[in-house]
Amino acid sequence: MPLLRLGTRRSRLALAQSGMMQRAIGRALGVPEADIVHEIPLVEIVTTGDRIQDRRLLEVGGKALFTKEIEAALLAGEVDLAVHSMKDVPAEMPPGLALAAIPEREDSRDAFLSPLASGFDALPQGARLGTASLRRQAQALTLRPDLKVEMLRGNVDTRLARLKAGDFDAILLAVSGLNRLGFTDQITERLDTDAFLPAPGQGALALQTRSEDTDAAWARALNHADTAVAVAAERGAMRALEGSCRTAVGAHAVLADGRLTLTAEILAPDGSARWRRRGVLDLVPGADPDAFGAALGELVRAAAGDQAIAL
Repeated sequence: MPLLRLGTRRSRLALAQSGMMQRAIGRALGVPEADIVHEIPLVEIVTTGDRIQDRRLLEVGGKALFTKEIEAALLAGEVDLAVHSMKDVPAEMPPGLALAAIPEREDSRDAFLSPLASGFDALPQGARLGTASLRRQAQALTLRPDLKVEMLRGNVDTRLARLKAGDFDAILLAVSGLNRLGFTDQITERLDTDAFLPAPGQGALALQTRSEDTDAAWARALNHADTAVAVAAERGAMRALEGSCRTAVGAHAVLADGRLTLTAEILAPDGSARWRRRGVLDLVPGADPDAFGAALGELVRAAAGDQAIAL
């Protein structure tokens, strides 16, 4: 029997990320390099989110469609842990499951890719911008209401191919995914986080297990304390903001000198309004970044009311 069976989506990016974690877990457990793929095999699972490519996720059930089949396999004992992109993990964890570790975060920024513009601000009037993200759509339209934002689903290869084919003048993707796939040279501009506040947890990975397995030796070795604190604050804000594929939500936390600075926002889907708050938490003993994030998110939510829900 293998030591651990690792559940993953079948997309190229998911397999790249899971392969990174497979090797890191194997090394943490002292498994010889040549044996890692056998002792910690990847179990590929096709999710509903992967099968449905012609509609926005908000139309078919939200981002949980990228995790629910893998979570079902965890609960059924068919796999022992799962690797998710943190931004795909819903705010509420299914009973019996928990986040065991959050490895060190990659670049959290959004990437702008275009064959005709040197940057987002240089896009010509009325340019076609491709994205599947309601957040990116709203942020882009807040800055450039002239743009024609069009839906772009599919894996990274598909999106890059459609850009090359001329279906769009530019597209937006996560810098972290492009870096992990070796597509860094495709990035035209790394977008400033003030203009394009990232999705909660963007750039981070989530290692999910059954609740009783969270204290495993590999989990303690792979968990990155600063990333975990930042992500906890962002997910607290997301929970308060009802962050899903039906709301355009951003949250980003930065740690420096023993303090956590969190920015959270919610936007009208058409970019006509933006509500944002920023707060600072001293990371003293007993500080609760999740509760801090939730409190900040509540302030943003109160300011926005019901105006930021996509109907």
